[in-house]
Amino acid sequence: MKAVSIVIPPDKSISHRAVMLASISEGVTRIKNLLMAEDIKRTIEAFRAMGVKINVAAASNAARGVLAAQGAAATDATIHGMGMRGLKEPCKPLYLGNSGTTMRILPGILAGQDFEVILTGDESLSSRPMRRIAEPLAKMGVNIKGQRAKGKGQSKEEIYPPLKIRGGSLKPIGYKSKIASGQVKSCILLAGLYADGVTSVSEPEKSRDHTERMLKMFGCVVRSAKRRVSLKGPVKFKSPGVIKIPGDISGAAFFMVAGCILPGVKIIIRNVGVNPTRIGVIGILKKMGADIAISRQLSAVSAFEPRGDIAVKSSKLRGVTISPQEVVRAIDEIPIIMVAACFARGRTIIKGIEELRVKETDRVYSMVTNLQKIGADVRARGKFIIINGGRPLHGARVDSFGDHRTAMSMLVAGLRVKGKVIVTGPDCINKSFPGFERLLHTFSQ
Repeated sequence: MKAVSIVIPPDKSISHRAVMLASISEGVTRIKNLLMAEDIKRTIEAFRAMGVKINVAAASNAARGVLAAQGAAATDATIHGMGMRGLKEPCKPLYLGNSGTTMRILPGILAGQDFEVILTGDESLSSRPMRRIAEPLAKMGVNIKGQRAKGKGQSKEEIYPPLKIRGGSLKPIGYKSKIASGQVKSCILLAGLYADGVTSVSEPEKSRDHTERMLKMFGCVVRSAKRRVSLKGPVKFKSPGVIKIPGDISGAAFFMVAGCILPGVKIIIRNVGVNPTRIGVIGILKKMGADIAISRQLSAVSAFEPRGDIAVKSSKLRGVTISPQEVVRAIDEIPIIMVAACFARGRTIIKGIEELRVKETDRVYSMVTNLQKIGADVRARGKFIIINGGRPLHGARVDSFGDHRTAMSMLVAGLRVKGKVIVTGPDCINKSFPGFERLLHTFSQ
């Protein structure tokens, strides 16, 4: 069995939060192994435009004998924090490109600043719903406005970027979210840092908790009980000095599936974040029969985010039913899980797919369309995706739809089809995983 060790880019979600919190802390923070992909660049430039001094220098953390994605810039960054209310009013609107994370989390920080700012994005970002953050922020006293429109089947007007935000004095709230979203939760909690009193967020299912973990690093007391998280403001942040970002498990998921479907291989993915709220993809793949193991795991006691090496071997996968609760823990990995299901024996049913429709693109549509083009038996029915695996697949020209996860998923599918899968518009991969194609190519030789 051929064994290959690889290093993937740093975690995108954690990288965003590290830049944001370091920028409003007191002191200098050195962020090691920061992802330097397009989305993170937009977050960095937004804070630079508000007066934060951020220096970056290329870093290489790949050990000898370990393959790394060339261009997947692991960066060391030094951020000179401006304090909680030290940000300066930008001289023009902040352009956030395609970064939905920045658009949905940054308003929580801007809510506590004493100036007005406009957040803009590209065409795709401008079509993503923002009422989910606008409503709770308005309840806290934030003047937030966006483009309003009522879509098909919607009972309320939705709000879309550009967003105009006027910060100021905030009041705490207890917010019950209708969706499990780490972005919504983070936005409200960050605004709560500036409010006088306890701000809490309750969710139907527990979403990723990177923000809560990092808030604690900066000296904030955060309390969690089941699906409710709370903190008491106002809070003063102090830099922890150094933050080291683990590898992105969402990026690792593509190579987990590649390892499962390729014959005679073992892939070891080094230094990956294995936060319990993010490892849903591992649970789902194991349920499907994948041979996956985590080793050298560090707990939250020794690292603010647990991390470890993930080893995956060629596996005989089987179809399973994936519940809405499992989807919440693997929302970003569902496209590549759909690819795994195409190579599994039997039927896979994925339930609770609504959030997939409001990502960078409608990922239900993009993945169903592309997988059907290569011969897969896959269809969407309301809140379900049904995939009958085991059919022979063939090459075809498919579309990225401007979505990085759609593009990467189809490239992985191309490893095991007869012929070649050509993905048009692959540049969107730089959003999260520069160098992905080159690293994946090592497994097709």
